[in-house]
Amino acid sequence: MILQRVFALLLLAVCAALAVMAWPYQAAFSYEPVGPRAFPLLIIGLMGCGLLYLAFRPTPIVRKDDEPELDRESLNKIGICVALLLLFASTFEPLGFVLSSILVGVPMARLYDGRWLPSIVIITLMSIALYWLFDRVMDVPLPLGLLDVLEN
Repeated sequence: MILQRVFALLLLAVCAALAVMAWPYQAAFSYEPVGPRAFPLLIIGLMGCGLLYLAFRPTPIVRKDDEPELDRESLNKIGICVALLLLFASTFEPLGFVLSSILVGVPMARLYDGRWLPSIVIITLMSIALYWLFDRVMDVPLPLGLLDVLEN
């Protein structure tokens, strides 16, 4: 139980550091009336409230019999997922949305036992469809990266 509380308090300290970093943020333009810093501060505040509850709750969190075991295989999958998401974040602008989504989506599908051909086809079609949806329908510009030559 003490490890659960220590972990919650450590994450609460990370939330506080993120809130300090997000507080002074000002953008030259804003799409919404409350400004661009409201969303991260709201998420950090909600996460902080949840962590306070976890840190000071009276009973420990106990795994139930019907919940899966947190074994080495599960932890490896979680670690690989985090690494793939970091890869996506680092390749998003240089490669563009479509290529970075394919680069990350196919290994993610394979990680959860997807077959090669359906994974490649579905991830590619989804990446293109999501790019079109964001860029054309919702008017949210996403980077094309290396595929910039295809635009007009």
